[in-house]
Amino acid sequence: MKAIVIEEFGGPEVLRLKDIGVPNIKSNQVLIRTAAIGVNFADIKTRKGEFHGAGKPPVIPGLDVAGTVEAVGADVGTLKKGDKVIAFPGNGSYAEYTVADEGLTFKIPEDIDFDTAAACPLVTFTTYNLLKPVARIQTGESVLIHAAAGGIGTTAIQMARLFGAKKVIGTVGSDEKIPVAQKVGADVVINYRNGGFSDAVKEATGGKGADIILDSVGGDIFNESLECLAMYGRLINFNSSSGTGGTVNTKQLHSSCRSVLGFSLGTTIKQRPEMLRETAKHVLPLIQQGKIKLVISGTYPLKEAKEVHELIESRKSVGKIILKL
Repeated sequence: MKAIVIEEFGGPEVLRLKDIGVPNIKSNQVLIRTAAIGVNFADIKTRKGEFHGAGKPPVIPGLDVAGTVEAVGADVGTLKKGDKVIAFPGNGSYAEYTVADEGLTFKIPEDIDFDTAAACPLVTFTTYNLLKPVARIQTGESVLIHAAAGGIGTTAIQMARLFGAKKVIGTVGSDEKIPVAQKVGADVVINYRNGGFSDAVKEATGGKGADIILDSVGGDIFNESLECLAMYGRLINFNSSSGTGGTVNTKQLHSSCRSVLGFSLGTTIKQRPEMLRETAKHVLPLIQQGKIKLVISGTYPLKEAKEVHELIESRKSVGKIILKL
């Protein structure tokens, strides 16, 4: 089968299309014939050897996949050959075939096309957990979403609305990305490169600050987020795409009753996969009913994975990018 194989960690040039054998499955696993693959920022970290699940080369990148079940293990009871699925595979997804545990494979409705399905898993499963079990969003609260024009950002804006947010604020890194966040429902969109964002967030919330802040950037963005977090607010960090971490002074927390929380879908896949079965029950109907519309900015053949990684690292992409077989 064709697959993108990383034989040494490094830049986009290490992404090479190779012919390798079709993987074998265990009794609790399924073999999936790939239709489409969502590209995630975590794939960049995998390529560099920084992602906590990267392992040692050779490595196939890719955290999620959409496709059709080709074969099932002897102990698999909920899936059969021919089922249309999304999954979080254990052996990477930039390949013609991939393997996933039954518990991390989810049947999807026939009327969800494969491009939409491929754009869905990481962004919708992450966003649901950020807003519901972690942030415990309440009707009438305000939500600040960083990287608001990205895959998770555009999904989080829509989901926050569905869950009752009164005001949704987004930050982006360029004026060109402002309309992307506005189109999916953000009330206020701030280019943080034009002098920061905390003052604008306070102004948009009547001086109160945001009740919930979703931060995938870390570093200075995390630090400034604490400056505009409301009393009893929850700041959730789920990545550090800036490459640096933020700093918390405990004096910023106890008297204001504010919380700093963390979430990782990758860790949840490994440590508490049963949580994702419940997540799927909530998010897949939202997509089928058109209540969440995945923003897909481009589709590319698998052989152009190098060019896709270059585009994502340029910070010029918006929404999700899909690789097709």
